[in-house]
Amino acid sequence: MNVSICSISFRHHLISIGDMAAWARSAGFQGVELWGVHARNLVAYPERNGAWLYDYGLSVPMISDYLPLDADVLMLRQKTIELCQLAGKWGAAKIRTFAGKTASKSASGEERRLIASRLRGVCDVAASYGIYLLAETHPGTLADTAASTLRLIEEVDHPFFAINFDALHVWEGGDDPVAIRRRMGAAIRHYHLKNVRHRKDLGVFQPANVYAPGGDRRGMTALFEGALDYSRFLSDLIEDADVEASLEWFGGNCQETLRNDLTQVRQMMAARRQREVSSQHRFEPSHRDL
Repeated sequence: MNVSICSISFRHHLISIGDMAAWARSAGFQGVELWGVHARNLVAYPERNGAWLYDYGLSVPMISDYLPLDADVLMLRQKTIELCQLAGKWGAAKIRTFAGKTASKSASGEERRLIASRLRGVCDVAASYGIYLLAETHPGTLADTAASTLRLIEEVDHPFFAINFDALHVWEGGDDPVAIRRRMGAAIRHYHLKNVRHRKDLGVFQPANVYAPGGDRRGMTALFEGALDYSRFLSDLIEDADVEASLEWFGGNCQETLRNDLTQVRQMMAARRQREVSSQHRFEPSHRDL
């Protein structure tokens, strides 16, 4: 499993992309998932690009943004082109957006058809750049429950449409992330990993709170210390070299928390390998059996 940091974790920090990259490399991450705001502000620095980041041993797996699906079609197309061009600059194969601004239980049939049509149109543009469009599982969108997300995949029906699987939000929607991950299978092309102390604390991830410099961070917790059991969720993902995930942290002590979470993920991987080696040795014949 390849693990990245999210540059959005440093949204209220006075830190350069160079400092962020140097720290990510030293901490053992493989990449930096760029927030769209950061990617656009770095346009003024053409020397900062995917090749430059590669020198740090890092990549940009995805640029996470918020495409205006309810805007004029021409405006949406232009925003999509700009985002794909940014992805090209950084060598990112994926761009992320939300599936509208209406919860699935409140959306009319016409609203669903409109969002699916707009997402399909974005996919057409993205495909011309060889880039996948990912809709994130997120409350208040058409991807807020497993049933609605699976339905959305069928409605969009495009080979360049995929899912950014936020395990916590899937759990928030009342579904078992392990079971739904297996059910969605290849439709998932990226994972967001974060946790919360208790279900009653999920409100801390409301966008208005997350983006506010003075927002409440209580309830946000380290990956393996919260209500969602990540040991179970990651157990059959961590050895898959094709899996790409980002640790999404919105609280304080960014570097310490992210480094510690990654360390625990790596320890989990090492422990699994050790168990597999021990299991193999257990069934190997001894010299006395030969």
